[in-house]
Amino acid sequence: MSDLLPGALADRYAAWMTDALAEARAALTTGDVPVGAVVVDADGEVVGAGRNRRTADGDPLAHAEVLALRAAAERRGGWRLDDCTLVVTLEPCAMCAGAVAQARLQRVVLGAWDAKAGAAGSRWDLLRDTRAPHWVEVVGGVRQQECAALLTDFFRARRP
Repeated sequence: MSDLLPGALADRYAAWMTDALAEARAALTTGDVPVGAVVVDADGEVVGAGRNRRTADGDPLAHAEVLALRAAAERRGGWRLDDCTLVVTLEPCAMCAGAVAQARLQRVVLGAWDAKAGAAGSRWDLLRDTRAPHWVEVVGGVRQQECAALLTDFFRARRP
C-alpha cells in the first residue's frame, strides 16, 4: 500500500510530517486521539493546520483533516485547494476523504494506515475511486512507525 518515493520528494514529505506530528502531539493535551494534519501549498508553505478536537470541542466533525482544510481555505480565501497537499499522521476516514475530494486537493501524504476505518487505500479507497469526479494521489507510510506508535501508546493507556 505504500507509495513512497525515493530521494528529495520523500525527504520533503518526511519534513512536512514533522509539522503534522506536532499537531498530533498537541491533541494529547485535550485527551483527543493524537491525529494531526497540515495543508501545504505548491510552494511548500504550510497554509493550514489542524489536530483532532472532537473531545475538546464536543464536535463529531472536528477531525484533524477537516480543521486543517478549513484553515487553509480561510487563509487562501476560497475552498479550492487543488494545488495543495494534505499531510496527515493517520489515513483519513470516509468523512475526511470526502472533504479532501471536495476541496480538490492534489495529494494526500499519510503516516499510519488505518485498517479499521481508512478510506485512502486500506479499508476503502475513496480518493482513487474511478467512479469519483476527482481523484487524489495518495502517498502512504511516511514516518509510519512514528505515527503508529503515537496512536498505539494513546490507546494502550486507555484500554485495559
